[in-house]
Amino acid sequence: MKIRSQFPYPVRIVENLFITLEDGTRLAAKLWLPEGAGPVPVVLEYLPYRKHDGTRTRDNALHAWLAGHGYACLRVDIRGTGESSGIITDEYSVQEQLDGCALIAWICRQDWAEPKVTMIGISWGGFNGLQIAARQPEGLVSVITVGSTDDRFATDIHRIGGCLSKDEFDWSSTMFAQNDLPPDPALQGPAWRQMWQARAEANSPWILTWLQHQRRDDYWKQGSVCEDFSAIRVPVYAVSGWADNYSESIPRLLAGLSVPRLGLIGPWAHSYPYDVTVGPAIGWLQEVLRWCDHWMKDRDTGIMNEPMYRVWMQEPVPPRTCYTSRPGRWVSEPCWPSPGITALRLSLGADHRLRAKAGEAKDLALNSPLWVGAAAGEIGRYGNDAEWATDQRMDDAGSLVFLTDPLAERNELLGAPVVELRLHSDQPLALIAARLNDVAPDGSSTRIGIGLLNLTHRNSAEWPEALIPGQPVSLRVEMDDIACAIPAGHRLALSLSTNYWPIAWPSPRPATLQIRSGESWLSLPVRPPRPGEEQALRPFDPPEAAENTPHTWRPVETGVKRRVSHDLLSGEMVVDFPRWTGETEMPDIRQTHRAEGLARYRITDGDPLSACCETRYHITITRPDMVAEHLSTGRLSCDATHFRIEFEVSLKENGEEFFTRRWDERIARDHL
Repeated sequence: MKIRSQFPYPVRIVENLFITLEDGTRLAAKLWLPEGAGPVPVVLEYLPYRKHDGTRTRDNALHAWLAGHGYACLRVDIRGTGESSGIITDEYSVQEQLDGCALIAWICRQDWAEPKVTMIGISWGGFNGLQIAARQPEGLVSVITVGSTDDRFATDIHRIGGCLSKDEFDWSSTMFAQNDLPPDPALQGPAWRQMWQARAEANSPWILTWLQHQRRDDYWKQGSVCEDFSAIRVPVYAVSGWADNYSESIPRLLAGLSVPRLGLIGPWAHSYPYDVTVGPAIGWLQEVLRWCDHWMKDRDTGIMNEPMYRVWMQEPVPPRTCYTSRPGRWVSEPCWPSPGITALRLSLGADHRLRAKAGEAKDLALNSPLWVGAAAGEIGRYGNDAEWATDQRMDDAGSLVFLTDPLAERNELLGAPVVELRLHSDQPLALIAARLNDVAPDGSSTRIGIGLLNLTHRNSAEWPEALIPGQPVSLRVEMDDIACAIPAGHRLALSLSTNYWPIAWPSPRPATLQIRSGESWLSLPVRPPRPGEEQALRPFDPPEAAENTPHTWRPVETGVKRRVSHDLLSGEMVVDFPRWTGETEMPDIRQTHRAEGLARYRITDGDPLSACCETRYHITITRPDMVAEHLSTGRLSCDATHFRIEFEVSLKENGEEFFTRRWDERIARDHL
């Protein structure tokens, strides 16, 4: 990536300014201004991740680059986070959205700003850009949303297919630690200690709220813009990567919105497309500039003359846990859904084959061991922690697998594969995991698609219904969208399992499903070849960015490694995910941050009630004359009727503990 230091405009940085809201809350912001440009449109990024000492080491690359091209850029801490006063009580709250609307109104009154704002953000900032757009604040001109979703319940980190996602407790523990960190005395003065105390006293594990809402109720509908796409009345540029679990929201936004919109999905993980761990990177900041120039400066950049949907069609790869790049090519669709995609329906046969014609109707039993999922990798591959599923033959040993014959010709898939099942269960609660795999001639199996369904949510996530043992039901399992090529000679495999630990929390009792062959189908979205289409697309520029603020990152050797272990004697499987681990020195603000985190998942085969997740965090912020520490542990476990949540936290200043608290609560299971 090219690092630029010269731009059309010199950039002036205001390290910290406070924006006072009507209730007296002060939102802290960092401002990049193009000197000599006069009043200019504004690009706003609105996050809880501590602009002064959290995202500091990446913010300048984006915002200084855009400011150098004639935009004011504002990076703002959400209420109760970083240097902003007040208390944060949950993610994506109504208060957060109303503050965002007030923030846009404030921007439009500044003498350095034209009353035109584009919200930009990845993940949380991508979420709230869409949510605030749905509130239609005056002055908001467009939204650029990266790695986000339109559906808080089903496709965030909560209830994937109605199943309890592994990320829910893990993320709750991460944000619990994040929300306990103190503001900077250098910016706050003597009030910093009182602010830290107030945050500690108000902070609680968000999992306690989330588990009170185990079905799609009004809590989840708030902030899910898919509930009313028509509320968004500004143009939207939606971006993600196939290695990011939020990619499936892009085609939904394109299909659901009625405003001018573009969708872009590359091979990337959870990152901005100019700074990636999975290549190839693109000159995405140049694309942002083209978008902003079009919508905020009325310049004809040609961006809206290009196809609505552009994706990286991935070539086949052998199964590995890490890829630094994915081979492929750019393809596009002028609209989405595309009339050029055709559905290939394949019947699940009694002989475990996938064929175009339905065969014998026969019940095939499925009862997977709890270790199925050990080869899943980490769904939600975030940034440098990108990890794919490994060879699927291990998980297939505990699954029901259906195979095509070797393909006579190359096929390209673009869209969401769908599994239509006719089945019955011997238990009232059960789940199913469906995996689409590319099986090479040597037998190696690469996962290319995944879908989960809590079977009590088969008809409605808002009104789940227990299964009646022995009574057949029909249901659909929709996989995440994919774009991949399957060469001639390869086979496609559909693998079904009743467990997928730790990606999905298991049902309370082992369930045996009877899958009805001949009446169950796999539907694949086939995209016919279009010779010469890649050459017709405008090529992306090479990636570039501004220089980031000075910092040194060092690994922390804690002994915690990414590991999957399975004790064949005891039956226990342990899956470890290191979290937020490393040390960052920031000499310009005289701070060093050190963090060690772990999410550990345990289960013993044959006993779904042995499932538990354990987390721990130790974070140290070293500043002149002060060392702040957060230490916390968490544990989620269960019995047949309840989840149990245990947390303990200790905060220290200069080695002296000044705050501690414990939680031990039970929450009833609701069709989970």
